[in-house]
Amino acid sequence: MAGNSFGTLYKVTTFGESHGEALGGIIDGCPPGIQLDFEAIEVDMARRKPGQSAIVTQRKEPDAVQFLSGIFEGKTTGTPIGFIIPNTNQKSDDYSHIKDNYRPSHADYVYDKKYGFRDYRGGGRSSARETASRVVAGAIAKQMLPEIKINAYVSSVGPIHLDTPYQELDFSKIESNPVRCPDEKSAAIMEEYIRDIRKQGDTVGGVVTCVIQNVPVGLGEPVFDKLHAELGKAMLSINAVKGFEYGSGFSGSEMKGSEHNDLYNADGTTKTNLSGGIQGGISNGMDIYFRVAFKPVATIMQTQDSLDNKGNITPMTGKGRHDPCVVPRAVPIVEAMAAIVLADFYLINKTY
Repeated sequence: MAGNSFGTLYKVTTFGESHGEALGGIIDGCPPGIQLDFEAIEVDMARRKPGQSAIVTQRKEPDAVQFLSGIFEGKTTGTPIGFIIPNTNQKSDDYSHIKDNYRPSHADYVYDKKYGFRDYRGGGRSSARETASRVVAGAIAKQMLPEIKINAYVSSVGPIHLDTPYQELDFSKIESNPVRCPDEKSAAIMEEYIRDIRKQGDTVGGVVTCVIQNVPVGLGEPVFDKLHAELGKAMLSINAVKGFEYGSGFSGSEMKGSEHNDLYNADGTTKTNLSGGIQGGISNGMDIYFRVAFKPVATIMQTQDSLDNKGNITPMTGKGRHDPCVVPRAVPIVEAMAAIVLADFYLINKTY
C-alpha cells in the first residue's frame, strides 16, 4: 500500500490499523531545538479521541502518545520523531458479521478488489482512527509556528447552519460545548439534532470551518504546489470529507470581477478578503479561511442491503460503536492537517 506519507520537508508517515496493537507515525524534517509542550499535544489528542461526550462513539481509548525517538530532554533533536498510540479498547467481534460482506459506502469493497484481502475489523487502515497519528504531527507542527493561530469549528450539522462571519465569533467558546460550535444557541440546536439522529439509528454530516491568522506573506509555490492546492489535498485526505472550498469558494463563481477583486491598502493588506488569504497559490498575509464538508458516517444502526464476496445482495444491520456525526471530533484533525501544510511550506520557504 502506497500513499502513507504526506509532506515534502516536514514529512509525516502514519501506520497502524483501527483494531491492531497500535497506531503510530514518523515525523521527518522537524527542526532541532523546539521545546515541546506535551500537555498541548495531550489536549489536541483529547479533542479527537473517542468517548469524550454522549454525541460521539463510545469506544474508550486514552490515546496516550508514546514517543520513541527524536526528542531529548523535552526538545526535538532534528532526527525522525517516532511515536505510537496503543489501542486498548478493541472489540473486533463487533465486525465479525461483515467478514464476508461489504458495507454500503465504506472502503470494504474497493480494498478487497484492490488488494485481494482486507482487515474487516473496524475497516482496518481505512478507519478514521488513523487520524490520531495526524493530530500528533499537527500538534508538533503548531509548536514550530507559534505566531500562527489556527482555529477550526463546526459551522453546520445537517440542515443547521451557523452563518455568522468568523470575525464576529469568539473562538474561545469553541471548546465550551461538545459540538465545538462557538455560537451557544446554534450549538445547543446542533447537539439536540445529533442526539435525535442517533436515536433513529442514523447519522448526519456537517461542515468544519477553519481560520488561520498571522500567516506570513510568501508561503506556497506558484504552479503545482499552490498553498490552497495542498490545503485541499490535506483536507480531502481526511476520512469522510466530500468537499473543500476556500475564500469566496463556489459563491465567487456568481460574482463579477468588480465585486470579487480585493483592493489594496497602502501597506499591502486588502480592503476585502474574498481571496481567502491566498493569491497565485501564495499566502498574502491576510486571514486564510476555508470550509470542509463531511458526509454522514456510513455505518448506521438500521438494516440495509449489502453485497457479500460471492456476489449476493444480503440484508445487514450496523453494529459497533460509531459516531452519529463526525464533525465535532474532526475539528482538531482539520487543524492538524492545516498545521502540517503550513509547517512544510515554512521549511520550503527557508530554502530560498
